[in-house]
Amino acid sequence: MNGKENPNPRSVPPRNKPVQEFRIGALKAAIWENSVGDVIRYNVTFCRVYKDGEQWKSTESFGRDDLLTLAKIADRAHSWICDQRATT
Repeated sequence: MNGKENPNPRSVPPRNKPVQEFRIGALKAAIWENSVGDVIRYNVTFCRVYKDGEQWKSTESFGRDDLLTLAKIADRAHSWICDQRATT
């Protein structure tokens, strides 16, 4: 090997981490930064975490009782993104 090759070609490359997260109860918003040239864009993903037996899982499905909380974390994510744009 020349030192540049991956010793385990099946290994998964490290994933990027969100630049910001907001959580209320079981609901979470993750904000991701994407650079396109010298333009920075933000995307948001939402999930609900739950425990299935001993294992933690997540879903992108939300029930009626989740929707107002989802709106609150969406508002927080929106405000954070707007603040980032105001400082650049």
